[in-house]
Amino acid sequence: QVQLVESGGVSLQAGGSLGLSCAVSGDTINTYCAGWYRQPLGKQREGVASRRTRGDNIYYADSVKGRFTVSLDEAKRMLYLQMNSLKPEDTAMYYCAFRRTSAGGSCLGDIGPPQGPQHLYSWGQGTQVNVSV
Repeated sequence: QVQLVESGGVSLQAGGSLGLSCAVSGDTINTYCAGWYRQPLGKQREGVASRRTRGDNIYYADSVKGRFTVSLDEAKRMLYLQMNSLKPEDTAMYYCAFRRTSAGGSCLGDIGPPQGPQHLYSWGQGTQVNVSV
């Protein structure tokens, strides 16, 4: 398993941009789906961006497509989420998540609510993003 620590959450106004970071330690990370989930207060946690740690397939929720970008620096063991054109509805606790997968496994299932066996997921502690009008 991996251990994850997020950072970068702040309060800002709508229309702004923000970058979140996730530091990864522990296991080698070449067979994971790596992504970002968010959970607004009182609502379900949902995946908004996911990618394989090896490979080019990247997936986004429709609500963030074109505004958010997930990237991985494997050498630095860092996962990033660049968020542009932020909206009040982006307000949430943001979690970095790594899910162990097979060599040919898809990460598409990490968009939306977590669906895989929970023992395959590693989660960070979360970082809060507040977007005001």
